[in-house]
Amino acid sequence: VQLQASGGGLVQVGGSLRLSCTASGSINELNGIWFRQVAGKQREFVAGITAGGSTNYEDALKGRFTISRDNAKNTVYLQMNNLKVEDTAVYLCNVAGISGRNPVDYWGKGTQVTVSS
Repeated sequence: VQLQASGGGLVQVGGSLRLSCTASGSINELNGIWFRQVAGKQREFVAGITAGGSTNYEDALKGRFTISRDNAKNTVYLQMNNLKVEDTAVYLCNVAGISGRNPVDYWGKGTQVTVSS
């Protein structure tokens, strides 16, 4: 399975973006996670969604970010509202879990989000 992240771009403070992570195959059984990374810093967990649809978020992002999935489209989304300059990062999607009997861990190339003041 290959993942394609998209939806990043340049937005002003207070704006919104919706990121998409689209898989080349079914991800129904798998968990979807968004991370973000700033150059020179550690990768940071943003949000996750289980195969069953349960979600969790980095505490500081609750209320502004929403993760969702559309299994029919093999896609995990990240809706980001009220963006702040500190949200500027490369956003990476990860899909992982057990497929059949095998553990899998797929990563997409990131999509750049830049928030300007």
